[in-house]
Amino acid sequence: MIQIIDDHRCFICGKDNQIGLKAEFTLDPERRRAMTRVRIGDEFQGWRGITHGGIISALLDEICAQACMCCGLTVVTSEIKIRYKAPVPTGSVVTAIGEVVGERRRLVDVKGWIELDGKIMAEAEVIMFRTAQLSKM
Repeated sequence: MIQIIDDHRCFICGKDNQIGLKAEFTLDPERRRAMTRVRIGDEFQGWRGITHGGIISALLDEICAQACMCCGLTVVTSEIKIRYKAPVPTGSVVTAIGEVVGERRRLVDVKGWIELDGKIMAEAEVIMFRTAQLSKM
């Protein structure tokens, strides 16, 4: 099994990552759901004024992992399918939501989406792979 170590430098949530988003999460184990609100700065643009798709992808990946972790599951991403529905302007404060929708052996099915002013901007279907327990540094 792979050993997962949290060194607090994750690009999305790491408190020790100087250039990261430093997302903080609201976890709801009963609903198997995680949520965060983050401001996406201009430094994360692709085209002028538009958030780079890789940033959106990373945020969707992380919110889905957080949904799993709030259920006590330590996971890594196995597969991610993203649908970009509309460009996300830089400087926006978005809401990202992830929800565990199924489990099968060592795989966990998760859905995630990013909203801006109540409109879904991107959504993901993610398959997570269960790993060994998380190690803290």
